Amino acid sequence: MQLGRNLLMELEDVGSRAKFLIRDRDSKFTDAFDALMIDAGLKIVTTGIRIPRMNSLMERWIQTCRTELLDRTLIWNQSHLLHALREYEAFYNEHRPHRALQQAAPCRPLTTPITQQARLAHLEVRRRDRLGGTLHQYQHAA
Repeated sequence: MQLGRNLLMELEDVGSRAKFLIRDRDSKFTDAFDALMIDAGLKIVTTGIRIPRMNSLMERWIQTCRTELLDRTLIWNQSHLLHALREYEAFYNEHRPHRALQQAAPCRPLTTPITQQARLAHLEVRRRDRLGGTLHQYQHAA
């Protein structure tokens, strides 16, 4: 219950307000949890019965976050976890290539390919490490 309250306070601290909580029908979500979320002003939306793809986008994001970040990071406390998740979210949306977007990031347009042979011969790529080297961000040097 404390984690739910902390999460809502974190959202309010950054000026964001959640309206919905989408969750599956797992028994770990008790009536007390639902009451707490309703008291916080959230509308609870449960996924359909026997519809495994209904929550697939979020489950895929969680799996990617776990394999690329959380399985490789020793988390010290809640503030460290929130910092790491904020960094990963920015990396995921602004720099990480996505196959479904033709190797572009969701918040960054697809760059035009380099077709001139002279520019390809002198191509310089710089790497910026994020979160102590857990994530790597690559860009062309100007």
